[in-house]
Amino acid sequence: MKQYAIITASYWGFTLTDGALRMLVVLYFHQLGYSPLQIAMLFIFYEVFGVVTNLFGGYMAARLGLAATLITGLFLQVGALSMLLVDSALMSVPYVMAAQALSGVAKDLSKMSAKSGVKLVVSENAEGKLYRWVAALTGSKNALKGLGFFMGGALLEFVGFHSAIALLAGGLAVIGCCSFLTLDRGLGRTSYKAKFSEIFSKSAPVNLLSAARLFLFGARDVWFVVALPVYLQLELGWTGTGVGTLLAAWVMGYGVVQVLTPRISGLGRRHQPDGRTAVVWGAALFVTTLVLLLSTFMPTNAELTLILGLMFFGGVFAVNSSVHSYLIVSYAERESVSLDVGFYYMSNAVGRLVGTILSGIIYQFYGLEACLLASAIFILISTLIAVKLPRGQRSGEK
Repeated sequence: MKQYAIITASYWGFTLTDGALRMLVVLYFHQLGYSPLQIAMLFIFYEVFGVVTNLFGGYMAARLGLAATLITGLFLQVGALSMLLVDSALMSVPYVMAAQALSGVAKDLSKMSAKSGVKLVVSENAEGKLYRWVAALTGSKNALKGLGFFMGGALLEFVGFHSAIALLAGGLAVIGCCSFLTLDRGLGRTSYKAKFSEIFSKSAPVNLLSAARLFLFGARDVWFVVALPVYLQLELGWTGTGVGTLLAAWVMGYGVVQVLTPRISGLGRRHQPDGRTAVVWGAALFVTTLVLLLSTFMPTNAELTLILGLMFFGGVFAVNSSVHSYLIVSYAERESVSLDVGFYYMSNAVGRLVGTILSGIIYQFYGLEACLLASAIFILISTLIAVKLPRGQRSGEK
């Protein structure tokens, strides 16, 4: 429990800086005159290297332990932040893409380590407890990421880009040192020598869930990552702090819903989610997105409609994400948990990569409505894949 608490606290600290960095990059480079497509390009390597890291990170954790991968992730993020302390004139698109690539590696090493750790500290047959703990970790992480969005927007406005980056790097370096001194180096290390070929999952449920996750997160990022912040500034005239505050409130609310998902879904202690649960909530998200899309064509207050629609989308999406997060930890083999979780989050990263690229391209040429249409299509595909997930609930621990 002590080790899990240290992992969770470290992951929280990382998440706070990651959310702030994302908002700082989007808003600062928009102020410098970058187009939506150029801003999207800044994050391509972040997502590409996230894909690679998740694919190989599980193998690394199985060989070296979760502590090693988590600590590595923390200090790589310090390095990525430090790269952005150079003069603005030196920060070309390729340079910023390289810094974001390092940040992408750091983020996914940290995420894989924290999510895998849950499986190892919960009793093998305590599925009810596992569901609640996964929901709590995922939800609290997203609440802090939302706080990071707000912090990034506020820091940019009040202390400037470079001072904000320096504060984030210094704070995370302290967290990294504390983790290095306190984490058990053997946590998560497998008793057998994991083979390189095992980075690709041979489990049908893991593969299906990974495919569903890819389209689910592509559906979110295709309108949330670039299109929405730029639309709020260009079309509605919002300030950087205003955009950061809205997105912070959205992600924090999203995190709270994830924590409450066991209650919202009507499951928790005796019955946990299965394939049917993923389909039901996927269908609900598809309908929510269609309603939001149709509302943009109505002669109503565009600003209020968008904000309300964003909140409904976030709530339903949060339940979907939390259900998926539980299912992957449940499906993963205990002995090779980091390998299965790493493969799953590799698919998650592919979805974010596709969504990020399409967010910039579709918004620049076709607008926000087209981004929402693409989101609805992705959600429909994700839900259809989830139809093939295993049905049937397990009895958990009281």
